[in-house]
Amino acid sequence: MKQFLFSFCFFISICGSTQELYVFSEPASNMPSHALSPKQYVKVLSNSRTNKLESRYTSEMMIGINKNLMIHAAATISDMYTEGHRWESVRLYSKYRMYTKDDMYSHFRVACFAEIAHSNNQPKYEELSLEGDQSGVQFGFIATQLLHKLAISTTVSVIESLQESRRDPNYYPVYPYQAINYSISAGYLVAPKTYTSYDQTNFNIYLEVLAQNSLDRKLHFIDLAPALQLIFNSSSKLNFGYRFQVAGNMNRMSNNSFLLSYEWVFLNAFK
Repeated sequence: MKQFLFSFCFFISICGSTQELYVFSEPASNMPSHALSPKQYVKVLSNSRTNKLESRYTSEMMIGINKNLMIHAAATISDMYTEGHRWESVRLYSKYRMYTKDDMYSHFRVACFAEIAHSNNQPKYEELSLEGDQSGVQFGFIATQLLHKLAISTTVSVIESLQESRRDPNYYPVYPYQAINYSISAGYLVAPKTYTSYDQTNFNIYLEVLAQNSLDRKLHFIDLAPALQLIFNSSSKLNFGYRFQVAGNMNRMSNNSFLLSYEWVFLNAFK
């Protein structure tokens, strides 16, 4: 009976917001309380300097502490800065939902988040990223609006690189230390047209605008990122996305990349 109730509650939450499960960004909504969600994904790109095909593998665990707080912990392995694959970085992410307004077929939510990362890599490019490229911190805000089958979300954050050179007063920085990240994401539920069971497969399409502006340099980029998503039995999802630059003047590792990921959700995994 308890398992049925948990499944039913999760089914209701999934039905209301599957189109918020963005592929390249986070929504203001959180995963269910006391749930665990392991995620595996791979990012593949062609290095702009070497024309070498490189990849990064990420293992991530997401934990729903309660309805307002969730935590992510992740580690990466890649060959993007070395000849072969090696352990690369760890990071910790926390998100707190600050405001919620729920209606029958819509809701509006606002959350704040913070992230810290440690990477073995030394800076080689002008883009600031905590995915494994650099050590740093990030904090920001997310606002998400669900309107029936369409979900729109925007994120604004400040990211700081914690390069070792920052502690040397005689060193002139070659790469940026500070930047603003901002994004606009839209997701649309294509199928099913009508929910009858949590066993139904969901099909979502996404389009995200991902951008960065350096605060200590006149550098920027703007990317577009379309993506497809399948959700199975309301408990796991498969994502495929392609990200490419449409404007910018940064020296980046690559101006386009592919992302493939799979994620599971385990309800009531802890008390």
